[in-house]
Amino acid sequence: MKDIQSSADSRRIDIRKVGVKTITYPITVLDKSKRTQSTIAKVNMYVNLPHQFKGTHMSRFVEILNQFHGDFNLKTFQSILEEMKRRLDAEAAHLEMDFPYFFQENSSDAPRSLRRYDCRLHGSLDGKLDLQVEVDVPLAFTGEHHVSQNGLTGHWGMMTVSVRMKSFLWIEDLIALVENAVASRSLEKETVESLCLQISDVLLASGAFQWYKVVVKNSANGYSAFAVSQWPH
Repeated sequence: MKDIQSSADSRRIDIRKVGVKTITYPITVLDKSKRTQSTIAKVNMYVNLPHQFKGTHMSRFVEILNQFHGDFNLKTFQSILEEMKRRLDAEAAHLEMDFPYFFQENSSDAPRSLRRYDCRLHGSLDGKLDLQVEVDVPLAFTGEHHVSQNGLTGHWGMMTVSVRMKSFLWIEDLIALVENAVASRSLEKETVESLCLQISDVLLASGAFQWYKVVVKNSANGYSAFAVSQWPH
């Protein structure tokens, strides 16, 4: 049977991304305390389509994912991207995985409490690997809600931290780094600006990242206040 998808196309129009989205897929990720953790990911896989090809074989994306089924780590992530480029004859490959991560913490206040964090790995391979790790960290405050002159306080919301790491860092350590930065602060007295700057200072001082972006949101009364910081600018 003739391979129509790989046949030449005379229109000479590049398609930046073509692929499959929202694949529900079981993965096993690294866990600092338990070694591994099983979770369910939503996976998006794309490649660029050079102008000389009419299309690509969508079924090959899932075939590649199945090829790496099992333990998952950053090395596997890069291997999937490399296989996407090779199998689909692409110049660039893109892979996005969103998954819940459960972090068990031990403290005197909440012994062995299990907390959920929504995590994302976004990577592309176009000559070199570009990998971004993103995690949502809830900011909870149970005190009386009020509005300050500088913005919403009380009734706290969410902090999203995106980083490009210089070397391997456990998800638990990234979460602990940002949570410890606000643990001693009184949220009812904070603004989104002050928290955003505090987290940025901690990430920069750690020396562990090539790049980071911090988004702090505080929601109440039907609207949200937010602040964004990024380094390098």
